[in-house]
Amino acid sequence: MQRRAFLKKAGLGAVAGTAAVAAPAIAQSNPQINWKMTSTYGPSLPPLFSTAQMFCDMVKEVTDGNFNIRLYPAGELVPGYGVMDAVGNRTVECGQTASYYYYGKDPSFCFDTAVPFGLNVRQMNSWMYEGDGLKLMRELFAPRGIVNFPLGNTGTQMGGWYRKEIKSIEDLKGLKMRTAGFAGEVLSRMGVIPQQIPPGDIYPSLEKGALDAVEFVGPVDDEKLGFQKVAKYYYYPGWWEGSAQVSLYVNDKAYAELPKAYQRVIDVASRAAGAKMVQDYDAHNPEALRRLIAGGAVLKSFPRDVMDASFEASNQVYKEFCDKDPGFKKIFDNYMAFRDNIVPWFRVAEGSYDNYLGAALARKK
Repeated sequence: MQRRAFLKKAGLGAVAGTAAVAAPAIAQSNPQINWKMTSTYGPSLPPLFSTAQMFCDMVKEVTDGNFNIRLYPAGELVPGYGVMDAVGNRTVECGQTASYYYYGKDPSFCFDTAVPFGLNVRQMNSWMYEGDGLKLMRELFAPRGIVNFPLGNTGTQMGGWYRKEIKSIEDLKGLKMRTAGFAGEVLSRMGVIPQQIPPGDIYPSLEKGALDAVEFVGPVDDEKLGFQKVAKYYYYPGWWEGSAQVSLYVNDKAYAELPKAYQRVIDVASRAAGAKMVQDYDAHNPEALRRLIAGGAVLKSFPRDVMDASFEASNQVYKEFCDKDPGFKKIFDNYMAFRDNIVPWFRVAEGSYDNYLGAALARKK
């Protein structure tokens, strides 16, 4: 009830301006609308899929049942990686996905999710809402017939599961690895053979030996998918995903047809559900990691030479894309200027605090 009251006040109340109009009265004056929403994910990935369901529930609650969005998991209406096309051509009115899956359409889409050595979750939220992020992403998606909204973030991800130890750059050469987006381009420069495989097909590919390694998200989701059963070495950090933003896509024509109050509800509900996703991962990753280690996973950090080589390869790829694509360069320059400005502050405040506290707790043990 508190969530419902808050959303009504923040969503419907906001569009009423200064007029004292009760939320139920506004809801009653708006039409009954039924939408379909598809997702790249399914119930086997609770933090991701439940965020989309929470968004749908909030929209329904705050409009007193007048605006209903029915959620479909990956493959039920369209394939998991078909969300962008399905929303753009209005096969469905909206969808949940991660934009870096559409790297092949335009590498710039990766900035809406994650790029190597990019922003962490709080920095990403700041760029999107207080920097130029949302403006630039809206410009990028407009030709596709899509209005995009952030819908949560996984936080910094892990570096993945490997059948063999990674002791140096040489151990990456020839490695068949499931990865997505820009990471595959960078890793390929280091000898990795990247494979983009939908979530539901990853474990069978790893089990059958079609993959030597896989990166997906982090302990909560990786434990659910069971990667530790066939590849015991668990590496960190996932330098290609300092955070990974999940997005809500809305068909632009369907969005334009909505009453202004409903448009506002989409914005407010996507922010609230997205915040819940971050909280979910932060709260449950620690215990999931402990269970994975207790079950035989071997936790490893990437060697320094691998990290340094990855950083250099990332910068090389960025330069190549900037040189040939002005649109990419426009977003890149803005994103990286924001990163370079905000990271020193985090290092002074957050980083120093976290590093000291972590060391102090380790000594205490």
